[in-house]
Amino acid sequence: MTDRWVALMRQALELAERGRYGTSPNPMVGAVLLSRNGDVVGTGAHLRCGGPHAEIFALQEGAAQAAGGTMVVTLEPCVHQGRTPPCVGAILAAGIARVVIGPRDPNPLVNGSGVEALRTAGVEVVEGVEEEACRQLNRRFFHWIATGSPYVRLKMAMTLDGKLAARGGRSRWITSEASRREGYALREEYDALMVGVNTVLADDPRLVRHLALNPDPHLLRVVLDTSLRTPPEAVLLERDPQDVVIFCREGSPADRRKELEGRGATVVEVGDDGRGQCDLRQVLRWLAPHGASSVLVEGGGEVHWSLLREGLAQSVHAFVAPLVLGGREATPAVGGAGFASPQEGVRLRFVEVRRLEEDLVLIAEVERV
Repeated sequence: MTDRWVALMRQALELAERGRYGTSPNPMVGAVLLSRNGDVVGTGAHLRCGGPHAEIFALQEGAAQAAGGTMVVTLEPCVHQGRTPPCVGAILAAGIARVVIGPRDPNPLVNGSGVEALRTAGVEVVEGVEEEACRQLNRRFFHWIATGSPYVRLKMAMTLDGKLAARGGRSRWITSEASRREGYALREEYDALMVGVNTVLADDPRLVRHLALNPDPHLLRVVLDTSLRTPPEAVLLERDPQDVVIFCREGSPADRRKELEGRGATVVEVGDDGRGQCDLRQVLRWLAPHGASSVLVEGGGEVHWSLLREGLAQSVHAFVAPLVLGGREATPAVGGAGFASPQEGVRLRFVEVRRLEEDLVLIAEVERV
């Protein structure tokens, strides 16, 4: 591996970031095209699902100088016909002599077949350049493909002592405007937004995208509501109610289900988790084939606890305000019964810690339960 390939792959990773808000469920991909002499003659990024792939954009820019050159791309080029033609065919048609990639594409339709097709055609393939950085960029995609279940991130806006709301339930506003904006930006990245019914009852939220960063205005809005307490007049049902999915336990009130479905919501019955709540594994299994490769969870504390306890959350994104509320009755960021010892707790690994105005942003990946 040469320093040159590493530098170019890092450039390709920066390009890939341009697709952060529009490619799901596809991965974010960036590409850099070099001429035979090693000059950069084209760059590209996959910007939206169904649109041209990064390799195609790079070739559109530099095809005239591509023969004998090199393509550096953050993920193995596809070899199958999907929403767009296969990239391997375009690479071969351009006469590219070498392709440098990060990881192989875990999608069973691709995994290794793109590399094999290129090598069979006489193209040199260099694999594994900045592989871990490429995987991290698309950790949601890799998780969804590997498990068949959505990638789950818990978003918390809390005080220094871990409270989501004061005694009595008041929570607006704990964190700064900058933190709220970053939280809204997260909604633009994820396919689904999940809350518990207590959040609906306490805040009556709309649960919509606010920033228009994602070209698709539709966001799957998910409510965990064991006994269907969601009011039919809830604000979230006023706009695009067809995007609202309410999960309840089997045997929930039929009249309330009829009211909610009459407002346009989808009501899905799932089994009991053994603790009187919705079986969250069944919830995620339902969401995966219904357009949700990733889920952002915005509370409350009981939902956070359930997902962490069951080992169903992959990461935590916490905004921590320099504020202490105290109080046994104040809403904690993670509720539930709690673990009996530190050894039984959920182990996290911090991947980012930074200041945002007066708040702290803590991003961690779940290592084990």
